[in-house]
Amino acid sequence: MMLLLGALTIGLILAILAFGVYLSFRIFNFPDITADGSITLGAAVTATMLVHGFHPLLATFCGFAAGAIAGALTGILHTRFAINGLLSGILMMTALYSVNLHVMGKSNVPLMSQRTLLSEAESMATNLCGGATELHILVWEVSVRDLAGLAGIFLVVCLVGLALFLFFRTNLGTAMRATGDNPQMIRSLGVSTKAIITFGLALSNGLIALSGSLLAQYQGFADVQMGIGMVVWGLASVIIGEALVGQASFGLLIVGAAMGSVLFRLLVAIALRWGLDPNDLKLITAVFVFVALVAPKFLRMSRRRLVTAVSEVR
Repeated sequence: MMLLLGALTIGLILAILAFGVYLSFRIFNFPDITADGSITLGAAVTATMLVHGFHPLLATFCGFAAGAIAGALTGILHTRFAINGLLSGILMMTALYSVNLHVMGKSNVPLMSQRTLLSEAESMATNLCGGATELHILVWEVSVRDLAGLAGIFLVVCLVGLALFLFFRTNLGTAMRATGDNPQMIRSLGVSTKAIITFGLALSNGLIALSGSLLAQYQGFADVQMGIGMVVWGLASVIIGEALVGQASFGLLIVGAAMGSVLFRLLVAIALRWGLDPNDLKLITAVFVFVALVAPKFLRMSRRRLVTAVSEVR
């Protein structure tokens, strides 16, 4: 049960990463590798501020803001200096490795004894449960801390998803989607696509950094290596989500990205439970991403062949 709760919580935390990756990869068709650095930046800024006694909400917001600045710089490299989008992200990701080390002052910052959003949620849940630290759910004993963390993160993901949904119904949000679909048309309407792309990448990396901030507070540490491969995780979540809900509406795609992240994390947790060597985690992640990429294509081909076969029989 603890494994399930932990997998669900981390899957929901990384759902915010999936939201950010969706903005860059799907709305702008921008291969933004900055994500690997900005998720660590959000964790590093938040962890350092928590160690110095700042309020968890302020530290979390500053982590989001730091990621947004990193994303904006990637956008500036691409739009103002005409650097290839992929290369812009790689340059920023490379620079952020040193930035993250300077922010933390070392490669790892522990948060086990620090006040965090998760510890605040645990304190509130313990008070509501009359001081109990364990709850009996069916045949399992479940930690109040784990339940509080899951409920708190679920609430945050719902709020972020709702905020994104409402934002993309505004004029600015519509302009962002139009920029990704048809930049020539949006330029003809007098909208600066350079500013829109820069703002979109800032929002994308802000969300990714927010995910890193929450992940550090949940795991109890920030590490300079924690962002390696995270952009692949986010992309896999988006692809799995699209396979689950289709591409009918933006609201469903937001829900699908969250579902894909949770499902992906559950698959990884199951693989580890079955005895997968942790050293092979990145390998199995790559395999899952490969399957997520090719499966929809094979399913479409199978449907076409089935329709063709049925029509020939008739």
